[in-house]
Amino acid sequence: MVEADWQAHRPAIFGAAYRILGTVAEAEDVTQEVWLRAAAADLSEVRDLRAWLVTVSARTSYNVLRSARVRRESYVGPWLPEPLLTGPDAAAQVLVDESVGTAMLVVMETLTPAERVALVLHDVFDFPFDQVAGVLGNTAAASRKLASRARARVAAAEEPPPASKAEVERVLKAFKAAADAGDMAELIALLAPEAIYVGDGGGKVTAARRPLQGAELIAMLAVRTIEILRPDAYRIIEVNGRPAMATYAGGKLVWVDTVEVAGGRITAFRRLANPEKLAHLGHI
Repeated sequence: MVEADWQAHRPAIFGAAYRILGTVAEAEDVTQEVWLRAAAADLSEVRDLRAWLVTVSARTSYNVLRSARVRRESYVGPWLPEPLLTGPDAAAQVLVDESVGTAMLVVMETLTPAERVALVLHDVFDFPFDQVAGVLGNTAAASRKLASRARARVAAAEEPPPASKAEVERVLKAFKAAADAGDMAELIALLAPEAIYVGDGGGKVTAARRPLQGAELIAMLAVRTIEILRPDAYRIIEVNGRPAMATYAGGKLVWVDTVEVAGGRITAFRRLANPEKLAHLGHI
């Protein structure tokens, strides 16, 4: 396989792995393994190179996800996906759509490994179910049932249409300013009454061990964490195709906030503080 072919198809290879696994590091490992497999294979009889590469990526990711299941089930506190840097700061472009949004990946984590693979390959990459079955080692009918079940669970968790990027950025900046000022009234006004807060520290740093609900509770937490950590720098970045707030203390990235916004208010607030999941963003 020539370099031009690899570069043309790498976004799809990585994109499939990241959607299935939800972690950048594991998706990069899978992408490297696909490269090694492709470099060693005789591809002269392959009619659709992209489909072949995505199939290898999905099969490898499926195996990784099944082997990692016990580790994920013992994860300390809520689990959030590793943020995928997109936009102008991204080192490489990847396939970006709503299927790599943070909200979608949170829902994907509730699916079984087989459901995730079936949904990604069929609904994102347009694989027919007989090809999906080849990856999962089942039948086309069974793969269709897996994708249907996954689609129903995603639909049940579906949120209102996302706010524009400009609106999300405005709300993030307003929330940051109010938290810095300790302005509880403004923070509560920026949060929907039944807003949900999820913090992921992975047991590595202090973070809420369970989701929190309610504007006042979230506002109190936001002010308290600012008082304790005293961050000294902020930056709007783009992760998973949406604006996010990166927060620094002493030159170190300490957390990344992503939000869902509806009607000018935050309905879901997600704070990723696990340093292992932030490591690949340390250069931004």
